[in-house]
Amino acid sequence: MPAIQLTTAERKAHRADAHHLDPVVMIGGDGLTPAVLKETDAALKAHGLIKVRVLGDDRAAREEIYAQICDKLDAAPIQHIGKLLVLWRPMPEKAPAEAKEDRKPGPREVKILKFSKSGLRKPEIKKVQVMGNQRVTAGGLIKRAKKRVSSKKPG
Repeated sequence: MPAIQLTTAERKAHRADAHHLDPVVMIGGDGLTPAVLKETDAALKAHGLIKVRVLGDDRAAREEIYAQICDKLDAAPIQHIGKLLVLWRPMPEKAPAEAKEDRKPGPREVKILKFSKSGLRKPEIKKVQVMGNQRVTAGGLIKRAKKRVSSKKPG
């Protein structure tokens, strides 16, 4: 798979976006192993734009690793500065989760704050499970939701 070709303006924008990033993959003395390729692929899928640190002093070897990663993972080379390599690949589209129409709300965890009567102590935090048919009142009590009945009469 050939590496993605970008225009200089696109490459410049990606360089600016990558400025604040930390390296997520490090390549050690063993070089480009299948495990490193797998981690780099996973990072590209998760983030799209990543930095890779190569721990070696040979510049030619770093350039070769850079070219191999871009070629094997179908990524675009953005920048090679010192021992840092910046790669970009468009993130894959996520399939929308199918919502079931008959699905009811499940239990959820709610934090309830109980303040002291004098107001001098810290509020007490209590975590409770609230089911789908329950609600939390202003006083911190859990009540079952009432059935709603229409006041309109069929006519």
